[in-house]
Amino acid sequence: MTILPAFFKGKSATLASSSLLLLTLSVTGCQSASESSEAIVSQSTSISSTPISADISQQTLRQQALRIQRALANKDFSRITNDIHPTRGVRFSMYAYVRPETDKVFSRGQYAQYLQQSNIRFTWGEKDGTGDVLVTPLPTYLGTWVDGKKFNNANISINEFKNNGNSINNLKEIYQASDVVEFYDKGTDEYDGMDWRVLRLVFDEYQGKRYLVAIINDQWTV
Repeated sequence: MTILPAFFKGKSATLASSSLLLLTLSVTGCQSASESSEAIVSQSTSISSTPISADISQQTLRQQALRIQRALANKDFSRITNDIHPTRGVRFSMYAYVRPETDKVFSRGQYAQYLQQSNIRFTWGEKDGTGDVLVTPLPTYLGTWVDGKKFNNANISINEFKNNGNSINNLKEIYQASDVVEFYDKGTDEYDGMDWRVLRLVFDEYQGKRYLVAIINDQWTV
Protein backbone atom coordinates (compact mmCIF):
# COMPACT_ATOMS: atom_id res chain seq x y z
CA MET A 1 0.00 0.00 0.00
CA THR A 2 1.35 3.42 -1.03
CA ILE A 3 1.08 6.18 1.50
CA LEU A 4 0.89 9.70 0.06
CA PRO A 5 2.47 12.53 1.94
CA ALA A 6 0.06 14.97 3.67
CA PHE A 7 1.07 17.66 1.19
CA PHE A 8 -0.24 15.67 -1.81
CA LYS A 9 -3.39 14.69 0.03
CA GLY A 10 -4.23 18.36 0.63
CA LYS A 11 -3.54 19.27 -2.99
CA SER A 12 -5.77 16.46 -4.28
CA ALA A 13 -8.63 17.49 -2.03
CA THR A 14 -8.31 21.14 -3.11
CA LEU A 15 -8.25 20.22 -6.80
CA ALA A 16 -11.26 17.95 -6.39
CA SER A 17 -13.22 20.69 -4.60
CA SER A 18 -12.29 23.25 -7.25
CA SER A 19 -13.36 20.92 -10.09
CA LEU A 20 -16.66 20.20 -8.38
CA LEU A 21 -17.29 23.91 -7.87
CA LEU A 22 -16.51 24.73 -11.50
CA LEU A 23 -18.78 21.94 -12.71
CA THR A 24 -21.64 23.17 -10.51
CA LEU A 25 -21.23 26.77 -11.69
CA SER A 26 -21.13 25.63 -15.32
CA VAL A 27 -24.31 23.56 -15.02
CA THR A 28 -26.12 26.29 -13.08
CA GLY A 29 -25.04 28.94 -15.58
CA CYS A 30 -26.24 26.91 -18.56
CA GLN A 31 -29.57 26.22 -16.86
CA SER A 32 -30.11 29.91 -16.03
CA ALA A 33 -29.26 30.96 -19.59
CA SER A 34 -31.67 28.36 -20.96
CA GLU A 35 -34.52 29.50 -18.68
CA SER A 36 -33.88 33.16 -19.58
CA SER A 37 -33.99 32.38 -23.30
CA GLU A 38 -37.26 30.47 -22.93
CA ALA A 39 -38.82 33.31 -20.94
CA ILE A 40 -37.81 35.90 -23.56
CA VAL A 41 -39.14 33.81 -26.44
CA SER A 42 -42.41 33.15 -24.62
CA GLN A 43 -42.92 36.80 -23.70
CA SER A 44 -42.12 38.02 -27.19
CA THR A 45 -44.58 35.60 -28.75
CA SER A 46 -47.39 36.44 -26.37
CA ILE A 47 -46.95 40.19 -26.78
CA SER A 48 -46.94 40.15 -30.58
CA SER A 49 -49.61 37.51 -31.25
CA THR A 50 -52.60 39.10 -29.51
CA PRO A 51 -52.89 42.41 -31.42
CA ILE A 52 -52.06 40.76 -34.74
CA SER A 53 -54.84 38.21 -34.22
CA ALA A 54 -57.31 40.97 -33.29
CA ASP A 55 -56.32 43.04 -36.33
CA ILE A 56 -56.77 40.11 -38.69
CA SER A 57 -60.16 39.30 -37.18
CA GLN A 58 -61.41 42.87 -37.61
CA GLN A 59 -60.01 43.08 -41.13
CA THR A 60 -61.84 39.87 -42.10
CA LEU A 61 -65.08 41.16 -40.56
CA ARG A 62 -64.76 44.47 -42.39
CA GLN A 63 -64.21 42.70 -45.72
CA GLN A 64 -67.26 40.49 -45.20
CA ALA A 65 -69.43 43.49 -44.28
CA LEU A 66 -68.21 45.44 -47.32
CA ARG A 67 -69.00 42.51 -49.59
CA ILE A 68 -72.56 42.38 -48.21
CA GLN A 69 -73.01 46.15 -48.53
CA ARG A 70 -71.84 46.09 -52.14
CA ALA A 71 -74.23 43.24 -52.95
CA LEU A 72 -77.10 45.26 -51.46
CA ALA A 73 -75.97 48.38 -53.35
CA ASN A 74 -75.91 46.47 -56.65
CA LYS A 75 -79.28 44.85 -55.83
CA ASP A 76 -77.60 41.48 -56.09
CA PHE A 77 -79.59 40.36 -53.06
CA SER A 78 -79.21 36.61 -53.55
CA ARG A 79 -75.44 36.97 -53.18
CA ILE A 80 -75.71 37.39 -49.42
CA THR A 81 -77.80 34.24 -48.87
CA ASN A 82 -74.83 32.16 -47.70
CA ASP A 83 -73.85 34.91 -45.26
CA ILE A 84 -77.12 34.47 -43.36
CA HIS A 85 -76.83 32.56 -40.09
CA PRO A 86 -77.64 28.87 -40.71
CA THR A 87 -79.80 28.42 -37.59
CA ARG A 88 -80.85 31.92 -36.49
CA GLY A 89 -81.66 33.49 -39.84
CA VAL A 90 -81.52 37.25 -40.42
CA ARG A 91 -83.60 39.99 -38.77
CA PHE A 92 -84.68 43.24 -40.43
CA SER A 93 -85.24 46.33 -38.31
CA MET A 94 -86.43 49.61 -39.84
CA TYR A 95 -84.90 51.75 -37.08
CA ALA A 96 -82.28 51.55 -34.36
CA TYR A 97 -84.77 50.18 -31.84
CA VAL A 98 -84.90 46.44 -32.45
CA ARG A 99 -88.33 44.92 -31.85
CA PRO A 100 -87.96 41.15 -31.31
CA GLU A 101 -91.74 40.65 -31.24
CA THR A 102 -92.55 42.31 -34.58
CA ASP A 103 -89.36 42.57 -36.68
CA LYS A 104 -89.26 40.21 -39.61
CA VAL A 105 -86.82 37.30 -39.29
CA PHE A 106 -86.18 35.01 -42.27
CA SER A 107 -84.21 31.78 -42.45
CA ARG A 108 -81.82 31.27 -45.35
CA GLY A 109 -84.43 29.24 -47.20
CA GLN A 110 -87.19 31.80 -46.62
CA TYR A 111 -84.93 34.66 -47.68
CA ALA A 112 -84.08 32.92 -50.97
CA GLN A 113 -87.73 32.00 -51.52
CA TYR A 114 -89.12 35.49 -50.92
CA LEU A 115 -86.56 37.04 -53.24
CA GLN A 116 -88.08 34.96 -56.03
CA GLN A 117 -91.71 35.43 -54.97
CA SER A 118 -91.81 39.20 -55.22
CA ASN A 119 -95.61 39.21 -55.13
CA ILE A 120 -95.56 38.31 -51.41
CA ARG A 121 -95.73 41.46 -49.31
CA PHE A 122 -94.72 41.86 -45.69
CA THR A 123 -95.52 44.40 -43.01
CA TRP A 124 -92.17 45.76 -41.86
CA GLY A 125 -93.31 48.39 -39.39
CA GLU A 126 -94.49 51.98 -39.10
CA LYS A 127 -92.73 54.92 -40.70
CA ASP A 128 -91.58 57.52 -38.25
CA GLY A 129 -93.42 60.83 -38.41
CA THR A 130 -96.38 59.64 -40.44
CA GLY A 131 -97.23 56.37 -38.76
CA ASP A 132 -97.86 54.85 -42.20
CA VAL A 133 -97.35 51.10 -42.26
CA LEU A 134 -94.64 49.93 -44.66
CA VAL A 135 -96.03 46.95 -46.57
CA THR A 136 -93.85 45.74 -49.44
CA PRO A 137 -92.11 42.63 -50.85
CA LEU A 138 -88.63 41.68 -49.62
CA PRO A 139 -86.75 42.81 -52.79
CA THR A 140 -88.46 46.22 -52.65
CA TYR A 141 -87.67 46.62 -48.96
CA LEU A 142 -84.01 45.83 -49.60
CA GLY A 143 -83.82 48.15 -52.60
CA THR A 144 -85.65 51.16 -51.14
CA TRP A 145 -85.47 51.04 -47.35
CA VAL A 146 -82.14 49.30 -46.75
CA ASP A 147 -80.87 51.12 -49.86
CA GLY A 148 -77.31 49.79 -49.85
CA LYS A 149 -76.06 52.25 -52.50
CA LYS A 150 -76.37 55.10 -50.00
CA PHE A 151 -73.44 53.60 -48.13
CA ASN A 152 -70.95 53.28 -50.98
CA ASN A 153 -68.84 56.08 -49.49
CA ALA A 154 -69.86 55.72 -45.87
CA ASN A 155 -67.65 55.88 -42.80
CA ILE A 156 -67.18 52.39 -41.39
CA SER A 157 -66.72 51.49 -37.74
CA ILE A 158 -66.57 48.15 -35.95
CA ASN A 159 -68.33 47.61 -32.61
CA GLU A 160 -68.78 51.36 -32.20
CA PHE A 161 -71.84 53.53 -32.78
CA LYS A 162 -70.71 56.77 -34.40
CA ASN A 163 -74.13 58.32 -34.73
CA ASN A 164 -77.48 57.93 -33.02
CA GLY A 165 -80.70 59.82 -33.59
CA ASN A 166 -83.74 60.16 -31.37
CA SER A 167 -84.60 56.48 -31.71
CA ILE A 168 -83.32 54.37 -28.80
CA ASN A 169 -80.50 52.07 -29.85
CA ASN A 170 -81.03 48.77 -27.99
CA LEU A 171 -78.86 46.66 -30.29
CA LYS A 172 -76.39 45.62 -27.60
CA GLU A 173 -79.22 44.54 -25.34
CA ILE A 174 -80.57 42.18 -27.99
CA TYR A 175 -77.20 41.10 -29.42
CA GLN A 176 -74.93 41.22 -26.39
CA ALA A 177 -72.08 39.07 -27.74
CA SER A 178 -72.34 39.98 -31.42
CA ASP A 179 -70.04 41.99 -33.69
CA VAL A 180 -71.48 45.06 -35.40
CA VAL A 181 -70.21 46.83 -38.50
CA GLU A 182 -71.74 50.29 -38.89
CA PHE A 183 -71.92 52.21 -42.18
CA TYR A 184 -72.61 55.91 -41.62
CA ASP A 185 -73.63 58.31 -44.36
CA LYS A 186 -73.42 61.88 -43.08
CA GLY A 187 -76.20 63.24 -45.32
CA THR A 188 -76.16 66.29 -47.57
CA ASP A 189 -75.46 70.00 -47.13
CA GLU A 190 -78.85 70.72 -48.69
CA TYR A 191 -80.55 69.33 -45.58
CA ASP A 192 -77.79 70.32 -43.13
CA GLY A 193 -76.99 66.65 -42.61
CA MET A 194 -80.47 65.87 -41.26
CA ASP A 195 -80.82 63.23 -43.98
CA TRP A 196 -78.00 61.09 -42.50
CA ARG A 197 -78.45 57.34 -42.69
CA VAL A 198 -76.96 54.36 -40.87
CA LEU A 199 -76.73 50.71 -41.85
CA ARG A 200 -75.69 48.23 -39.15
CA LEU A 201 -74.77 44.67 -40.04
CA VAL A 202 -74.77 42.33 -37.04
CA PHE A 203 -72.73 39.11 -37.00
CA ASP A 204 -72.60 36.04 -34.77
CA GLU A 205 -70.04 33.26 -34.85
CA TYR A 206 -71.16 29.72 -35.66
CA GLN A 207 -68.82 26.73 -36.06
CA GLY A 208 -65.79 28.97 -36.50
CA LYS A 209 -67.35 31.39 -39.03
CA ARG A 210 -69.19 34.70 -38.77
CA TYR A 211 -72.73 34.92 -40.11
CA LEU A 212 -75.20 37.76 -40.59
CA VAL A 213 -77.99 37.80 -37.98
CA ALA A 214 -79.45 41.30 -38.48
CA ILE A 215 -79.69 44.20 -40.92
CA ILE A 216 -80.62 47.32 -38.98
CA ASN A 217 -81.25 50.76 -40.44
CA ASP A 218 -81.29 54.08 -38.63
CA GLN A 219 -82.02 57.69 -39.54
CA TRP A 220 -83.27 60.91 -38.02
CA THR A 221 -86.58 60.39 -36.24
CA VAL A 222 -89.01 62.83 -34.61
